[in-house]
This record gives sequence, structure tokens and C-alpha cells, in this order.
Amino acid sequence: MNHILKTVVLAAGLACSAFAAQAQNQPITIKVHHFLGPQTVQHTTMLADWCKSIEKDSKGRLQCQIFPAMQLGGTPAQLFDQARDGVADVVWTAPGYTTGRFVRSQVFELPFMMTNAEATSRAAWDFVQKYALDEYKDVKLLAIHVHGPGVFFTKSKPITKLEDFKGMKLRNPTANVGRMLAAMGATPVGMPVPQVPEALSKGVIDGAVIPYQVAPSLKVHELTGYAAETDPSFPSVYTTVFVLPMNKAKYESLPADLKAVIDKNSGRELSATLGRQQAADDIPGRKAFTQQPNYKISLIPAAELQRWKEKTSEQDDAWVKDMDKRGLNGQAMLNDATALIKQYTK
Repeated sequence: MNHILKTVVLAAGLACSAFAAQAQNQPITIKVHHFLGPQTVQHTTMLADWCKSIEKDSKGRLQCQIFPAMQLGGTPAQLFDQARDGVADVVWTAPGYTTGRFVRSQVFELPFMMTNAEATSRAAWDFVQKYALDEYKDVKLLAIHVHGPGVFFTKSKPITKLEDFKGMKLRNPTANVGRMLAAMGATPVGMPVPQVPEALSKGVIDGAVIPYQVAPSLKVHELTGYAAETDPSFPSVYTTVFVLPMNKAKYESLPADLKAVIDKNSGRELSATLGRQQAADDIPGRKAFTQQPNYKISLIPAAELQRWKEKTSEQDDAWVKDMDKRGLNGQAMLNDATALIKQYTK
């Protein structure tokens, strides 16, 4: 009888061990959620490449399922909290969609801060590690990056000089960009980028500030008639900050070797890669406009941009004062952000 009992116990133990081994080898799915369409570079390249990297480095034990266009529900402004709360495991979003919550990180959205997307994204990662980690304490931050130079798209009249902004209703992505537009005489209308096509077609806005990269997917080349680019030798008038946060509990649930895979595929270099990939897509994005019949593209020269910079200079001071009120050294933070961009700009 004892022999039979021992045999049963041994068999049960072996079965449990086999089940545990099988469970350990089962792929872990990472749900990735974002607000843009499945044809955008964010979906097909930026997030897809990251997913391929973690799958390769984990030998298939980590796999992604990417949900575009808010397929898991909610609004773009809710994406960060979806990562925090576990609705998704990883999200890609703009922290500026939630006004007043990520004010330190958004120093890189101040007018004329960005030189190029790759360098500024590296700088943003370093800056956050020093000054703004508590803004992301509820998630595991994988990357922070910016897009390439912003372009001013308008429906009925071009923007060639500062005075042209007066009275124009222009879509802005974040509060910082809205303040910049207001300083230049425009009426800023804040909205996430997926709302731009409807707002243009219904006349809610006269134009929008977005990069070339995302514009064709929004039919901006069909809904507007003019694009104003800025002299590439001058710092970009504006950019938008994006983040890739991961649910903390999901990360902590991973075994040590898979945590190491996530760690390897996050940080400064991932931030730089995302910035570079998004900016590189400006080139094919621009072709949609050059191929559109009768579409007018103008270039704002450096001398005119200097006027814009002087008109918006108080925004830097306002950001510094806001940081000071929060018990921080705003000027030192702004100086550091500027120095980091310069350090990484080649």
C-alpha cells in the first residue's frame, strides 16, 4: 500500500513539474495600445520593431499584440492611465494630452528647443532621469521621445510671416504649443491628432500644426491647401513629447531574465530610435503634399523665425516660474535641458 501511495505521489509530483515547466515556456503576451491608425509608422515600424526585439531577445517567450486606434477603448488622454491600471500592458501616447500632469517633461515642447528628433529624444531621457522620474512613478517608463519639425498646415491662406497668425484657429497638440500659438496671435484649439480631419472638414479649425509624418493618414493634404515649413538651420518652432510606459505589475510579474529583456529594450537608445524613426517618416509624408495638385509649400526663413522666437520668449520664463513655484530650480532645469540637446546634437 505504501508502495502504491509513493508511486501516486511521485507521479503527481512529476505531473506538476511538467505542468510548471510547460507554463513557464508559454509565451507571455504584451498588449500594446495606441491612438493612431494601423497604417502609421508608429504602428508598422516603431512599435512593431520594439515588439520584434523583445520577442527575439526572449526567444519567443515575450510576444506582442498591438492594438491601434484606441481599439481597447477610451480616449487618447486616458492612455497613460490605461498603462497604470493594466487595461494595456504598454501604451504609446503624448503626456501633454493630460494638461498639467507632466509639466517637467514638457520642457522639450517649449518653442525653439528642439534641434532634431534623435538628439532631443536622448536629451529628454536623460532629463527625466534627473528631474522628472516621479511624474512616471506609477508605471515603468520604457522611452520618451519627440517628433521631427512641426509644419503649419492651413486651409484658405498661407502662413509666411508672424502677422498671418492673427485670427487663425489652429489645432494645437498640447498646452505648451497652444500658448506658443496664442503668443503669435492665433487662436489655439486643443485636440488629439485623430480629431484633426473632422475639425478641418467642419471648419472648427483653419489649420493644424503637426509633422509631415502623420499628416497623410489624416488626409491633411486633401483638407488643406498650404504648408509652411521652417528653415532647417533654425531650431524647430515646436515639437511634441511622447512616452512609452509599461504597467508596473506586468513588469514585476516577469521572471528576472524577461525583466532583463525589457530593460535591454528600453532607455536612452530606444528613445533615440523612436525619435529617429518618427522623424524619418516625414520624408515620405511630405510626398503626399508635393504630389497633390496645386498644393502650396512655403519655407519660413531664419530671419522671420527670429521674430517668432522673440515673440514667444516669455514662455520660457513662464515655465521657469512655474517650476520655481513647485519648489524646483526652474532656470537650472531649463539650462540642463538646453545643454543636453546641444550635447547630443551632431
